[in-house]
Amino acid sequence: MEMTKNKKSPLKKQPLHHAGQSLDEEINKRLDEKIGLHASIVALMMAIAFLEWYRWYMDMPPMPLLMTIFVMPVIVYSGYRIYKEKQHIKYLRQGRDGERVVGEYLEHFRESGARVYHDIIGDGFNLDHVLVSTRGIYLIETKTYSKPNKGKTEIEFDGKDFYYNGVKYNDDIRIQVTAAATWLANLIEELTTKKVSVRPVVLFPGWFVKMTHRYETNIWALNPKNLHKFYNNEKETLTKEDVKLISNHLARYIRNEIKRSTTPSGW
Repeated sequence: MEMTKNKKSPLKKQPLHHAGQSLDEEINKRLDEKIGLHASIVALMMAIAFLEWYRWYMDMPPMPLLMTIFVMPVIVYSGYRIYKEKQHIKYLRQGRDGERVVGEYLEHFRESGARVYHDIIGDGFNLDHVLVSTRGIYLIETKTYSKPNKGKTEIEFDGKDFYYNGVKYNDDIRIQVTAAATWLANLIEELTTKKVSVRPVVLFPGWFVKMTHRYETNIWALNPKNLHKFYNNEKETLTKEDVKLISNHLARYIRNEIKRSTTPSGW
């Protein structure tokens, strides 16, 4: 149906993000802006080189060697950039698919009255998933890491560092999820005036994950399949009214952020 200036969308609310939506948008951006640009450059350079060889073949004043020397560095560079972008998109797609798998798993929590939100936009970052229930509020980060084709596939979290098949992994997961959980708790307090605690959770799809508790921490590091067991062992700390209040304000915030991020500047 054609849209005119005198008409508007029938939707009163912006749809909430689905799991992995930010990664989807990043993939599309790289396909359009990065790979598309360099593919166009390669095609142009090849056309120029072909034209020069054609002129030589047709006994026109030729400069094929000079033109080939000119275009080859551009072709090689753009080809390299396309290769690197495709590798990065492959990585992004793996992360997106992991978030979708975890998102599908979290939908089961709705059966017990929990509220689940995906891909919440922050200031220069996004929260993969948020679960709000009478058993607490959970900030859930999905890490979809590649596994070796053979051998051990174990992640160990000692409360401070992560070890992948016994090798310490130099990343900032603990800092990242702790900061994100603090940001979410502050946001909820700002929206509702309720002071709440938020549990940081890191899920590793496809990996065997164990926590050794060498260092004290409130972070859970788990395989998604074990989340329900840990969750069910938690005491109820929020009422159903609390869950409804927090969820309503959070959903309104999410929709406002989506609207703000998709509205062109100057409108």
